[in-house]
Amino acid sequence: MDTGNNGLSAWEKMQRDMIYDDFDEDLFHRRVAAKTIFKQYNKTTDEQVEERRRLMESLFGRVGSNVYVEPDFTCEFGKNIFIGDNVYINFGAVLLDCSRITIGNNVLIGPNVGMYSANHSLDPEERAQGALIGGRITIGDKAWIAGDVKIMAGVTIGEGAVIGCGSIVTHDIPPRTLAAGNPCRVIRPITEADKVGFVK
Repeated sequence: MDTGNNGLSAWEKMQRDMIYDDFDEDLFHRRVAAKTIFKQYNKTTDEQVEERRRLMESLFGRVGSNVYVEPDFTCEFGKNIFIGDNVYINFGAVLLDCSRITIGNNVLIGPNVGMYSANHSLDPEERAQGALIGGRITIGDKAWIAGDVKIMAGVTIGEGAVIGCGSIVTHDIPPRTLAAGNPCRVIRPITEADKVGFVK
């Protein structure tokens, strides 16, 4: 077990976004535990509402009310994922939660979205020894992340923002903006003119 830096375990370093040993044995077992849960989840049906809820509560650090996660869902640890209320995660999401991933309220996440909250060392010798450091990902309330978007470590998506299909997000995106591209960039603000007359 990695206990360098004042005796901290690799898991404790991860929670502090410090460099840690990605090959640590304890982390291996935590990954296996998460896989066991999300593989069970991915075998459930829409009718198994209570079972899905039980599995989500076992897997995630926090899960709010009215959260829907479509299969096949994949994560690394699960316990570093915190989800608000009224969230929909479409098919094929991959959330690598080596650092904390926070998803706000009323968020829509499209199919095949990836959130990658970790960076291996660029140095090949360090990387071969397992050097890794996390960077927190935050998705603000009422954001919409469209299909096939990839969000990199350390990124914050602002409240109400929309990220267009296929974007690779490497930097923070301001609230209430439309952003897209590789790398993702702000296209324009979202304004009252974008309303389509839907009233509920």
